[in-house]
Amino acid sequence: MNQAVTTAPRLTHRRRLADQAVFVLAGAGAVALSAKIMVPIGPVPITAQTLAVLLVGALLGPAAGTMSILTYLAAGTACPVLFAHPLGLLGPTGGYLIGFAPAACLTGALIARGWGRSRGLTLAALLAGLAAIFACGVPWLYYYSRLDPVMPDLSAGGALMAGLVPFLPGAALKIALAGLVIRCRWH
Repeated sequence: MNQAVTTAPRLTHRRRLADQAVFVLAGAGAVALSAKIMVPIGPVPITAQTLAVLLVGALLGPAAGTMSILTYLAAGTACPVLFAHPLGLLGPTGGYLIGFAPAACLTGALIARGWGRSRGLTLAALLAGLAAIFACGVPWLYYYSRLDPVMPDLSAGGALMAGLVPFLPGAALKIALAGLVIRCRWH
């Protein structure tokens, strides 16, 4: 009887770790699948990935959400077909991909602190996550345009026009969808 009592917490802990691993892999899979929902425009395609990243962070929390993104990035590095752009981290989308990790972490941390309970704070958490993606993506696109002999050099304004402006309408829709999912979770 005494041994059963002492092994029960270990089994529960192992079960939680196994569940967490499944959620991390599911989150990575969701981000990989969302890369295939794509509208090819310019050097950076519009994908459903930002929606998936924000939801992975919000629903799994900062630690598991970030692990999901890091798992996705590692898998995509090994198998580039998982990325929307064939060059992945080394291409024009590399900065956006890197921005997924801080976006998931930030969104997850804010939602975990209760920001999912009000519409305004939910919106702020999602906007913060989205800003993290663009804060990494747009400067990388600017830098990348200087390295790629095929791509024309972009000015700072050109990088904003190519790497931010076309994504704003879709970003508004993704934030609205993510906000609905998060609000349903809290209520």
